[in-house]
Amino acid sequence: MELPNLACPVVLQKLLVCVDDSEGSAGAFTAGLTLARSCRSKLFLLQVVEIIPGYELYAPDLMPPSPQPDLEFLKMREDAVRSRLEKWQSEAANQGIDLEIRVRCDTAADTGILEEAEEIQPQLVIMGRHGRTGLDRMVMGSVTAKITSHSLFNVLVVPGQAVLDFKRLLIASDGSPFSAAAWDEALSISRIAGSSLLAVSVARDDSAVTRTEETLRQMEGAAAKAGVPLETQMLRGRPFEAILNAASMKQVDLIILGSHGRTGLKRLLLGSVAERVIGLTSCPVLVVKKK
Repeated sequence: MELPNLACPVVLQKLLVCVDDSEGSAGAFTAGLTLARSCRSKLFLLQVVEIIPGYELYAPDLMPPSPQPDLEFLKMREDAVRSRLEKWQSEAANQGIDLEIRVRCDTAADTGILEEAEEIQPQLVIMGRHGRTGLDRMVMGSVTAKITSHSLFNVLVVPGQAVLDFKRLLIASDGSPFSAAAWDEALSISRIAGSSLLAVSVARDDSAVTRTEETLRQMEGAAAKAGVPLETQMLRGRPFEAILNAASMKQVDLIILGSHGRTGLKRLLLGSVAERVIGLTSCPVLVVKKK
């Protein structure tokens, strides 16, 4: 595999790439390899083997004791996953990349990923957009949605066979503290990688125009102080649609978002801007966590 040559945009000592059996994992793995080589990172490759102990019955009073998983079958599944990941480990070794395999058995993939991330403490979690369903968009309840919501670490979501690059970046901000963290990350990446940087903010209606203009003025001031060229656009309409249209028009390589909006909610909501952008864009999305 020929990997693109990228400048290391931030300090990335440890990367966690989460995969499953779907084809959508290939882009995440390639992005992990690319960053690991560029940043000389330690790469962890994780797949969670989900345990399904039994089936729910319609009559709870007739439910027998919870059946135990077939340990022999579980071991076969775990061995098959490990064998697959070992091939990817060999591929990483050919690129001079230090890759450690993690195979975990858990009742839920998202729980297993979050616990592994807590143990590894990576600077970045990388995953594909889709799970085994292969849906055309991400839906709430998917593993990716839960990790993006609950991870303590920045998450890079790579759809399908998308290729990671830093030439053209789009940062979307609503002026919230969560967007401020994403802005700081975008500014740092642009400065180090020499990226062109587009900052957008969306006014849903006329009442939001003043706040939106002020958000962009603050970003222009910060970019000028940092010596980073910046293009800004005030957009109107539904935020996720406006962001997607701007990303498509400018053919950006990476969209950078905060993990929450102005509501300050503890998790992503169904229909949130971040979820819809992740689900519908064709380029990678970096979701930045507020520290």
